[in-house]
Amino acid sequence: MANSDFFEKVYEVVALIPEGKVTSYGAIAKAIGAAKSSRTVGYAMNACVKLDRDLPAHRVVNRNGVLTGKHHFPGQGVMQKLLEEEGLKIENDQIKNFKNHFWQPPINQGFES
Repeated sequence: MANSDFFEKVYEVVALIPEGKVTSYGAIAKAIGAAKSSRTVGYAMNACVKLDRDLPAHRVVNRNGVLTGKHHFPGQGVMQKLLEEEGLKIENDQIKNFKNHFWQPPINQGFES
């Protein structure tokens, strides 16, 4: 699968993340049939900041609920601010009660290659 196809599949999943919920790079990778490619999902998320698309990229965090992508947002604290506006509590760059806010992307929904 070419990177652009992979990235498009990632963006399809990210577009589905409900407001007030978050998911992880690994969960997205699993949903698109590439379970061992969470790092590549991270690359796709880094790239999407430069795209003119309305994706809720702030809702993608690491498997422990840490805001690892925060440096890719324009301005300091933007990722945290967006999540807090959706009702999440963040402490030391980590989502409090992460499991309560976690959204598991659907698997076998046509995302996989």
